[in-house]
Amino acid sequence: MIASLHGKLESISTNFAIVNVNGVGFLVYMPASTINTLGRTGQEVHLQTSLVVRDDSMTLYGFATDDELELFHVLTGVSGLGPKLALTMLSSMSVEQVSTAIATNNIDLLTAIPGIGKKMANRLVLELRDKISKGLISTQAIQLAEENADVVAALTSLGYSIAEASRAVSTLPESDMSLEEKIKLALQYFSS
Repeated sequence: MIASLHGKLESISTNFAIVNVNGVGFLVYMPASTINTLGRTGQEVHLQTSLVVRDDSMTLYGFATDDELELFHVLTGVSGLGPKLALTMLSSMSVEQVSTAIATNNIDLLTAIPGIGKKMANRLVLELRDKISKGLISTQAIQLAEENADVVAALTSLGYSIAEASRAVSTLPESDMSLEEKIKLALQYFSS
């Protein structure tokens, strides 16, 4: 098992990078969030990794944080959800956003991720809700997500990405506002 890599960044693509460790180039697939933290070619990088062995391949997946790696392992434990779809999920949303969507049964948010249909979203919630609620997110984050799930759904239906909608919602003040008021405030985030 290859648990981590430390070496020089040789090249970067949209969903993978090549890391040279003592003269050996490792092709490592990773979510966009990790690729964005790597820097430029020639720089030293450190990645947490997971080696997935199949009958016809051995594929290395890399992550910037332990939380990303842990969630990757949790997601790939769901039947029918492979490593590539888990990477897509981690590229679409942060660890906190994915965890919160699952813990709060936010099917609309999960189905906004490319490759996740209603059936898979329901399976994720069914199999992972208790596990994620206990370990990866706080009760306060769950309450905030439940309160603002409709706002995120409205923003994604207007064409904003899940990550953009979640960032806008995170700027909302904690108060008793109507859904319309929350959406207006969230839209103001994009105009500033």
